[in-house]
Amino acid sequence: MKRLISAIALLTASFAVLATDQFANEPLATGADIPNWERVEAEASGQDVYFHAWGGNQEINRYLQWAKKEVQRRYGVTLHHVKVADITETTTRLIAEKAAGKTQGGSVDLMWINGENFKSLKDNQLLFGPFVDALPSWQYVDQALPVTVDFSEPTEGLEAPWGMGQLVFVHDTEELENPPRSFAEMLRYAQSNPNRITYPRPPEFHGTSFLKALLIDLSGNDARLQNPVSDADYADVTQPLWTYLDALHRVAWRGGKQFPAGTAETFQLLDDGQIDLAITFNPNAVYAAHASGNLAESTRAYAMDSGALSNIHYLAVPWNANAKAAALVVTNFLLCPEAQSRKGNIEIWGDPSVLKSEHLFGSAKDNKPFKSVSETHPSWQSAIEKEWLKRYGS
Repeated sequence: MKRLISAIALLTASFAVLATDQFANEPLATGADIPNWERVEAEASGQDVYFHAWGGNQEINRYLQWAKKEVQRRYGVTLHHVKVADITETTTRLIAEKAAGKTQGGSVDLMWINGENFKSLKDNQLLFGPFVDALPSWQYVDQALPVTVDFSEPTEGLEAPWGMGQLVFVHDTEELENPPRSFAEMLRYAQSNPNRITYPRPPEFHGTSFLKALLIDLSGNDARLQNPVSDADYADVTQPLWTYLDALHRVAWRGGKQFPAGTAETFQLLDDGQIDLAITFNPNAVYAAHASGNLAESTRAYAMDSGALSNIHYLAVPWNANAKAAALVVTNFLLCPEAQSRKGNIEIWGDPSVLKSEHLFGSAKDNKPFKSVSETHPSWQSAIEKEWLKRYGS
């Protein structure tokens, strides 16, 4: 009997090893295919990850160059930063790949997304996962933050939180000691100081964020902004926004006929003395700009007294990514305490971390956010972008 039991046990173990080996030779297909992290790292070695991410900031680009060296050294993964002006470009590419039936070997392995783009990708079933719970670094994430909801849309494990953004303004204390503390004050300041106030041209991310912050403020944070936009509500809710912009543009930089391409250009205009307020979605970007010499040491970031438009930004893997395992390895690394602490270092990037503070070190540990203002439902973003282009885009 003992011999029979031993033989059965040996046979069972052999089948288990065979099944594991067979599975290990199959590439990841869905989030349910992640049996253990060692298997993911083994598959990732030697793979190339094409990471589509905004490329309009030199501090971020340098940080990703550091990450590229680290994932190559540690995991044998080659990271390529595909710089995009707007991640919507990548979303459009993925929709086209699905329409063409390209279900594997896709051109995008990893994406930096949030908000409207996440909802579009999710609704069109263009995302791999769920995978977030399988990441070893998930244990460090501060789940008291809204890391499972993206612009009111449940993430359902389809994207991993990477950092937190807040829309703030930057001023030079030697030129403007007391900047406007409300959007109403900003308009009055612009009218008293023509050609000194501007914002990035929508649909660039920072420009659209400025519009949303204005809309929330001018509407008294109307509850309808948390629901999908409807024709019945749109005109009533947004009318104060267009009235405000009509007045602002008359006295804005270059008469409201031209707008900066993005936040980097607003920093340059501020440094050149052409405008009085720059704009960024990173409260600590000013410190990195000091270190790089892009802004004077006398510049400071601040939020309106009502608070700062805030959201979590995320990393996601397309459903047809060519290197899913390596994309997960890169995501996990970017969430680890070392990478998050470096990203949160105010002299490197300064992006506020999504980790619990006890897992951070250096200046990243001391980052304190401004009072938070929640995002609108994603549908409002595309609606106001289209209207802005119709009214002011020519």
